[in-house]
Amino acid sequence: MKIETFGVEQWMNAWETKCAYNVAETCVESLTVAELLEMAGMSQEQMAKDLAAKKLTYGWIEGSEKLRSLIAGLYRQQKAENVLTTHGCIGANMLVHRTLVEPGDHVISVIPTYQQHYSIPKSFGADIETLRLLPENGFLPDLSLLKTMIRDNTKLICINNPNNPTGALMPVELLQMICDMAKEVGAWVLCDEVYRGLTQEETYSESVADLYEKGISTGSMSKVFSLAGLRLGWIVANPELIAKILEQRDYDTISVGMLDEYFAEIALSVKDKILERNRDIVRENLKVLDEWVNNEPRVSYVKPKAGTTAFVKVQTELSSYEFCERLVRETGVMFTPGSALHTEGFVRIGYANNIEVLKKGLDLTSEFLKTIP
Repeated sequence: MKIETFGVEQWMNAWETKCAYNVAETCVESLTVAELLEMAGMSQEQMAKDLAAKKLTYGWIEGSEKLRSLIAGLYRQQKAENVLTTHGCIGANMLVHRTLVEPGDHVISVIPTYQQHYSIPKSFGADIETLRLLPENGFLPDLSLLKTMIRDNTKLICINNPNNPTGALMPVELLQMICDMAKEVGAWVLCDEVYRGLTQEETYSESVADLYEKGISTGSMSKVFSLAGLRLGWIVANPELIAKILEQRDYDTISVGMLDEYFAEIALSVKDKILERNRDIVRENLKVLDEWVNNEPRVSYVKPKAGTTAFVKVQTELSSYEFCERLVRETGVMFTPGSALHTEGFVRIGYANNIEVLKKGLDLTSEFLKTIP
């Protein structure tokens, strides 16, 4: 199988351990084990006792009943039987595409988005069409254009809400209209909802899994819950599809780690505390980014409404890759070039990590902008 190089991941691999100021990170600042236990009111002694008693065998094949019930609780109409655990959201997305997409299928994906949603189905021999998200539309999909793209044989429509990299947030009315369009031809709607819950205004965004019988939601503990080290994600869909995905999952997953499940159960048991902490971080940090954008004459953006990233347009003669490479080499500040997301002229900024790193990184970027054409 031939597949296109994963632009974002290659860029992160090249620079995230070498930069001084990582302003490309997409997770809300990670929790320590001690911080998680404090939120849960659990002592380190109790944790050590729990872990010492565990036999290091396989975990539950489909995910523990407790964990799947906790994940289902993030949705309005879901039960444990609608949930399947995976190795991160990246594993969830791969499994959905591998289960549904066959050579010749018509697949529509928004762009920019996480590259999985158009490169994977293309590698399977699907007929891919991309729906470009534009700043003049607030980076929301143009439904009149989407309607012209949908065919009788459209198998899958891939969206991302909140959107990575733009931070755009589709309201429930827009999501429902996309689902209704898909329903007319019997297409599935896969919504990568890995940033769901991190909004600037609302407390929680709707999920396509709750809006449409062929709606599929993917998510994880990484971005919203600050626990990327667990490598634990999930798929939420109707039980018939979950059963088909499980057939594929048997070949590469077997189960997620039982220690990952242990900490995920703790975290989801106190999800409101984690969400309160993380919403405070993204809202406070976005104020810093917004002030910088408003005062830096060579940059502009559509202010994010959710998530942890912003897609910032830079006025420069350099390509986005040249800009980001020079920036990290000369100042130690790391952004992600828009070209890694197949969108030139922009850089992706992650604003949900350490606020002092963000401030310093933006200050150094302003100085750098004075030196380039």
